[in-house]
Amino acid sequence: MGRPGSGLRELLVEHGVAEPAARVYLAACREGPQTASELARMTALHRVEAYRLIRQLTSEGLLSAVGGRPMRWAALPPESLFERWIQRTRDKLTRLESAKVPVIQEWQDQRLDSNAADPRRFGVLEGPVAIDRFLGQRIGAASREILVTAGTAELSRFLDGGVARSLRSARDRGVAVRVLTEVLASHLPEARHFGSIATVRHALGPITQPSIVIDRAGALWFIGGGAPPAPPDGSPIGIWSTSPEFVRQAREYHRSRWATAVPFEERLVEIEAPSPVPLTLRPAMGNTTLVRLREVALLGLKTTGLREIHLNLPDWIDTVARQAGRQLAQQLEGTTPSEVAHSLAGRKGGPPGSTVTLVKERPLTLRIRGCFACTKDSPEIGRVLCPKLLSTVLESRVGGRWASSSPDPRQHARHGCLFTLTPL
Repeated sequence: MGRPGSGLRELLVEHGVAEPAARVYLAACREGPQTASELARMTALHRVEAYRLIRQLTSEGLLSAVGGRPMRWAALPPESLFERWIQRTRDKLTRLESAKVPVIQEWQDQRLDSNAADPRRFGVLEGPVAIDRFLGQRIGAASREILVTAGTAELSRFLDGGVARSLRSARDRGVAVRVLTEVLASHLPEARHFGSIATVRHALGPITQPSIVIDRAGALWFIGGGAPPAPPDGSPIGIWSTSPEFVRQAREYHRSRWATAVPFEERLVEIEAPSPVPLTLRPAMGNTTLVRLREVALLGLKTTGLREIHLNLPDWIDTVARQAGRQLAQQLEGTTPSEVAHSLAGRKGGPPGSTVTLVKERPLTLRIRGCFACTKDSPEIGRVLCPKLLSTVLESRVGGRWASSSPDPRQHARHGCLFTLTPL
């Protein structure tokens, strides 16, 4: 309740009603149903502001529309308002009583060693519920980068436990999220999901030391989950620490495996095994470049004794994307990511019917609609060529190395493809 002697206006403000809105409510209480213009005049508010406050009070149930033309607004009687406040307080007390025992137990289960004599702060988390809840809190406070090194079992658990949602939220705040995992055909849906919210690479070989490093300040290493020394029921166990050496080892393992890993989009092409693309070359085509290409190919066949030569489609797409990206960069302006993105969004003369929109600047996110390149028969275009082209544009204009997310082009028809670009 309010302080002794406080009036209804002060109580309204205490319960979250802005002071100008409280004046409008009180005017309707004193004078009975009034039009919006009358309420604006009685409270010395601009008509536009009064209308806004009336809509707000109506949505909260403090005012209600009565009568016909002109519409008048009646106030909820103060007696009913007090009953509402009392009932909400009772409900809040009931919820607090119900939450007391489980929340205290959760705190005790997850409490880390806070011994001031040991600044390393080691703690053990047992079971998926405790681990996922703890990770959700830590990821929610991340500000720079999150390095995830996880096997297929951990990826599935992250989806079920909500860790994936926390990672997406962190990415949307501008946190760099990198996921190193095994992209296998049996777990392709999980990998695709993470590919839409993070920079993903396929590890060459199984992940033996799953971990998550958050802002170089702490790391969670996983043991259990079925691998020795797992408990009999297979429940995962996590060890969290802010020890510099503990964090360094987790980062080093991620870094070493990341350096030899395969980009996610290339791994997708490999799994889906796109059919060979035949390139027919005939001298009658009259194109000097194609004639030279045919002569080189025939010379290679004759020299090696082979009957056919197969082009590597991913490598070919990568080469085309880089060259196209460098040429496109010469037509753009700007030296910062934001300037280049605005220049690209305003560029004319792209694919017929296509549009490029700057969705947000941090992290840099572009939406491409109406592009004819992405089709169900050629999904590798949108997964390999487009991300590589966009990252090459930024590398050419801004410098450094850039990575782009790889949306599923088969689902782009309604909303277009979103590309999130982050510096490496």
